[in-house]
Amino acid sequence: MKNPGDERFVLAGDIGGTKTNVGLFGKGKKRPVARVVETYPSGEAPNLEDIVERFLEKRKVSVSSACFGIAGPVMDGRCKTTNLPWEVSELRMKKRFNWSHARLINDLTATALAVPLLTSRELFSLNKGKSQKGGNIAIVAPGTGLGEALLIYWNGEYVPVASEGGHVDFAPNTEQEAELWHYLRERFGHVSVERVLSGPGLVDIYSWLRESDRYQEPEWLPQQMIEADPAKVITDAALDAKHPMCVESLNTFVSILGAVAGNLALTAMTTGGVYLGGGIPPKILPKLKESIFMQAFTAKGRFAGLLEGMPVRVILNDQAALLGAAHCAFQKG
Repeated sequence: MKNPGDERFVLAGDIGGTKTNVGLFGKGKKRPVARVVETYPSGEAPNLEDIVERFLEKRKVSVSSACFGIAGPVMDGRCKTTNLPWEVSELRMKKRFNWSHARLINDLTATALAVPLLTSRELFSLNKGKSQKGGNIAIVAPGTGLGEALLIYWNGEYVPVASEGGHVDFAPNTEQEAELWHYLRERFGHVSVERVLSGPGLVDIYSWLRESDRYQEPEWLPQQMIEADPAKVITDAALDAKHPMCVESLNTFVSILGAVAGNLALTAMTTGGVYLGGGIPPKILPKLKESIFMQAFTAKGRFAGLLEGMPVRVILNDQAALLGAAHCAFQKG
């Protein structure tokens, strides 16, 4: 692959606990344009450098700068990933691949950077509301883990604010959720929101319901969970109404997601809207369309009316974080 017409390329990456997306992007009129994107299983690679090397060895192109959105706190250009045994360094990546610029940002910062670039076709509205011009924006993204970020309007543009809000305390809102909290406390000690709102968290909700003897587990379900991703099995069974324990597991997940999104909306006064990113929301869209999410989102007492007026949208573009990272790479290049 050559640089056609000396087109300038940047390298973008979205590093998650399950998969890593890497792409080459060109400069578009309104936003970066993906020329080629590949996906790699994160857990099968010893480090990020290995994945980037495999990606670039197929493509002899000149890369001016690179940016990687990574799941974990980025401090002084370094990150020890939350759900992977990796330590990533801007300086090491820059020297290894001889780039002019290399940038590490939190993966939710990358998603946040993409939000102003997304089209209406890449979003699904759960609550239309009215977006206030220049109003703060929140992003809540459950996937392998749980990420949160904000966009704050400053000097005519949105500035992303990184967060590790997925690791704050899980606060039950019902007696049933309090039982779930006690179950998770016995298993893990500290119970963060991520312990519930993630792929593994959905499995933990299911396990709690199973061990509570509320339902009898059918023989086919554990067998399917051995053969495939347990969270996907539970989700598919819930959406197809194959078993009430799976339905209640997903209902509980969605209700807690609504409450957490509403908390962040109040904390940051996100009159510009709330966006649900990550791998899970698009896959459970039929459930999010039901009343469960919005009821929990707006159940904030005297401030219910405020939240009822806030736009809530699901990000349908599964490469939003990659797009945001490419946008960042062009800014820094």
